[in-house]
Amino acid sequence: MTEVTFADLGLGPNVLKAVEEAGYTSPTPIQTEAIPHILAGGDVTGIAQTGTGKTAAFVLPMIHRLARGRARARMPRCLILCPTRELAAQVAENFEKYGKHLKLTMALLIGGVSFKEQEGLLQRGVDVLIATPGRLMDQFERGKLLLMGVDYLIIDEADRMLDMGFIPDIEKIVSKIPAKRQTLLFSATFPTDIQRLAKTFQRDPVKVEVARPTDAAKTITQHVVHIPTNDAKAKRTALRRVIESREVKNGIVFCNRKVEVDIVAASLQKHGHDAAAIHGDLPQAFRTQVLQRFRDGDLKLLVASDVAARGLDIPDVGHVFNYSPPPKDEDYVHRIGRTGRAGRTGESFTVVSPSDEKSWGFVLKMIQQDVEDYMPEGLLEELGDLPPDESRSRGRSRSGGRDDKSRGGRSRSRRRDENTDRLEESAPAAKTEEKPKAKAEPKPEPKSDTKSDDRPDEKPKRERAAKPKRERDRKRKDDDLVLDPAPEKVKGFGNDIPAFLKR
Repeated sequence: MTEVTFADLGLGPNVLKAVEEAGYTSPTPIQTEAIPHILAGGDVTGIAQTGTGKTAAFVLPMIHRLARGRARARMPRCLILCPTRELAAQVAENFEKYGKHLKLTMALLIGGVSFKEQEGLLQRGVDVLIATPGRLMDQFERGKLLLMGVDYLIIDEADRMLDMGFIPDIEKIVSKIPAKRQTLLFSATFPTDIQRLAKTFQRDPVKVEVARPTDAAKTITQHVVHIPTNDAKAKRTALRRVIESREVKNGIVFCNRKVEVDIVAASLQKHGHDAAAIHGDLPQAFRTQVLQRFRDGDLKLLVASDVAARGLDIPDVGHVFNYSPPPKDEDYVHRIGRTGRAGRTGESFTVVSPSDEKSWGFVLKMIQQDVEDYMPEGLLEELGDLPPDESRSRGRSRSGGRDDKSRGGRSRSRRRDENTDRLEESAPAAKTEEKPKAKAEPKPEPKSDTKSDDRPDEKPKRERAAKPKRERDRKRKDDDLVLDPAPEKVKGFGNDIPAFLKR
């Protein structure tokens, strides 16, 4: 069978020239199947695992189609929505790389960077606008751009958009662009909510699915490191020993929480490893600088939250280390997909403590394959000799695994009980004396016949509940105003005695 080339897909000469200069000769399966449908003008839903070239699958045909036509002021022709700043910046790099032989203009709208330069581009008119949903809506509401000229809408990493809560924003954006458009939706997974989006936003889309979404690349060798303790210090030690036991040229360490990213990065630096942290709370300029250092080979270990799990195209990552299994099972495939890209080989290691076993079980069920156990020499003995990390273990109940939300109330009750126990041990007598004081003295009741008959303590609960709500509220309001026993009933007012007379 003859190998398919980019020229066979129908791309123009200027696009083919840029692809050749980038060093690519053969398209990936997702590119082979998606590009002809996009060039034909139809809606496409593309499903493929990470690292398979989804970005180029829509960038190349879009550049080809945008070569005809001209942008108008504040009215982009093509709108690309991305979940993270890093992914948006990478899509922008792809447009610059593959569109360099065409006179196309582009603007990038992401948080954390100055808008002045981008505003000037938008005022003149751009062919392509690449944005995160939040920043796009912000500038639209300020009147800085108009969306009625959008001919092409692309939603990249749609499942990640769903996870990050961007779907309401996307629905607002779609309601403001023309109904007659070409819509492309690309995602690594295809859950039910994404299927609903496809039906809502697209017209008779062609579904292109080249691999099971939960498949990891076959070029990745996966390992799991089971440790016998939940102690945070032991876990950091296990991570360092795994890194030191392999020949690591470069690698990404994934953590589930931003605070863990900072702690793990500091621990690695303290023990002589070349590491730096990246997560959503850091300034955008710093994040960009750290990523560039990692791309250039000036940084060995990138410690990251899941902000780096999607879409970052760093082709030559040798290792991925999971400090814990991810909270969402499918994120495991995205994380380890940072290595083993473009046919290269890679290794992944996941550290699993007893509290992580349930999460790890879900991951195994999803990927439907065995993962090789790994244990660095002497690690178990070293972990047995470590003193417990008390400072971190106190906070574990607040920052545990996937079941923390369901256990949150119970954890707070347990902490409250512990505080009470310590109080009883330190001053048992004081607590006993305070008991009678804790009771609130009953409020004096008015001496009206009606009110004495309706006292709450003298009527069953069912009868009290049957009374009209308005009457109960009125009585409660009157009771709150009684500071002293009420005087005798005043003739002419009935049961409703004015408050000033009650005083």
